[in-house]
Amino acid sequence: MTTIPTKLLLVDDEEDFISALAERLRIRNYDTKLATSGEAAMLLIQMERPDIVLLDLKMPGMGGMETLKQIKAKDPSIDVIMVTGSVDSKVGESARSAGATDHMVKPFDIKHLTEKIQDIRKTRGLD
Repeated sequence: MTTIPTKLLLVDDEEDFISALAERLRIRNYDTKLATSGEAAMLLIQMERPDIVLLDLKMPGMGGMETLKQIKAKDPSIDVIMVTGSVDSKVGESARSAGATDHMVKPFDIKHLTEKIQDIRKTRGLD
């Protein structure tokens, strides 16, 4: 049985960061798309629904929380992992109350991220 690759959408205004992260995830067999703004993320989601969105909190224009709310309004079944530069636990709490599945603090280890993705896949019955 072949496992269908998880469709990830990485949303962050730091292009170098998400490009490097995307490459590391593609090597691990994830189907990865990139967006550098909340607006671009919403357009990509309309074209092809991702399984999981890795979403930066602080971005110019439509910030992460607004993007999260729009994603959840469009399709509540999309899992969102909110990414922040803050270790403040209130950030994670507010992201979860807005619909995020989980949150991570930058910088994070790729192994930790892939473990979270696998946990979400198991919860969703994708594995």
